Amino acid sequence: MQKILVLLFSSFILISCGGESELETEISKIPVDLSVIRFEQEFASSNAADLPRLKREFPMFFSLSTPDSIWLNRMQEPLQQEVTSEIAKKFPDASILVDGVGPLLQHIKYYFPRTKTPTIVTLNNDVDYANRVIVADTLLLLSLDNFLGEDHFFYTDMTKFIAANLRPEQLLPSIASKYADKYVAPPTQNAFLEQLVYHGKKLYLQDLWLPNVDDADKIGYSQEQLDWAYANEEQIWRYFIEKELLFSTDPKLVPRFIAPAPFSKFYLELDNKSPGMVGRFVGWQIVRSFMEKNDITPQQLMVYDAKALYNLSKYKPKK
Repeated sequence: MQKILVLLFSSFILISCGGESELETEISKIPVDLSVIRFEQEFASSNAADLPRLKREFPMFFSLSTPDSIWLNRMQEPLQQEVTSEIAKKFPDASILVDGVGPLLQHIKYYFPRTKTPTIVTLNNDVDYANRVIVADTLLLLSLDNFLGEDHFFYTDMTKFIAANLRPEQLLPSIASKYADKYVAPPTQNAFLEQLVYHGKKLYLQDLWLPNVDDADKIGYSQEQLDWAYANEEQIWRYFIEKELLFSTDPKLVPRFIAPAPFSKFYLELDNKSPGMVGRFVGWQIVRSFMEKNDITPQQLMVYDAKALYNLSKYKPKK
């Protein structure tokens, strides 16, 4: 079995305009002992004699109700072999994962010290993009077949806005988003403002955890889409206010402005020019404004009520 152990103490150092960042230097000293298991390679190179061992070592991947014949056929299936080969081209060795995930975990541990260091297990899950990253107690499962690049031939028949985020650049933001789920409580009420703040908190954690990642990648936009959101931030906010949406509990607001979509649905001419998820973008700016104006720790932010946070943020969209 391929395992690679790496101890990260000072491999991640950010250089700022004024010299080395003291905060980043401190974070880079946090020890992270990472173990990477390339399960997709292990499975693809196995045969019938290896199956009992694989089932013992990775019971989470083998349903008890599935006969062994299914797994044996899958081992030799040409498409599965091709997927494994394509993953190896994009992610040839574990160091690529360690170099990215290691610093991310250092940042998470700095702000949330009780975070456990997981074992990274890479796999192929038939491009199930909804479950491309799973954070368990001691495991970080990465379905690398979901990060091969938006123009990869595996994604030819997929909806364009979904394929656009099946890029290697989305790996770290996807992991960070799943870790954020552990700390940001989901909305307890159905008000639109709750949704804005919930997603804003998650994106703000990415600001802390991924200082070297572009904002566009954090939210899953192209740079052009992010530029549009900033250029139209005031217009978006005015629409939300004039339509009295902040405290609305209309469930249709989530698919219109929160859920991943090819565009947001204002029911105006600008719709087709807009990116989806503009509600997440606005919530992000609200939380950023709140943190800039208040002496609050990330832990305190996690439990802050959405309405109180909004009032204290004194948020005003950039003109």
